[in-house]
Amino acid sequence: MGYLLLAGAIAAEVAGTTAMKYSEGFSRLGPSLLTAVAYVLSFTLLAQTLKTLAVGTAYAIWAGVGTAAIAAIGVTFMGEGMTAAKAAGIALIIVGVVVLNLGGAH
Repeated sequence: MGYLLLAGAIAAEVAGTTAMKYSEGFSRLGPSLLTAVAYVLSFTLLAQTLKTLAVGTAYAIWAGVGTAAIAAIGVTFMGEGMTAAKAAGIALIIVGVVVLNLGGAH
């Protein structure tokens, strides 16, 4: 159940960050409200996750997967460029999450 809650927390964080891009510095009401709601939901789900998962592991996965997902969304949907350094960074995040899970995150 912990990993399901963590996945929800990550999805909400990614939605909030994406909405923040469209809020134009919090000058547009709709995306600004979506950002706030998504972050409250994300932190609520992350807090519930911490009842069953170690804080270091849960936070590393939440931050790492969220960062990689936002980078991928930026490249795919927002016209951001993909460089070798960016690709390597995303790959390192994914490797880090795998290592955390293999190293006793359960």
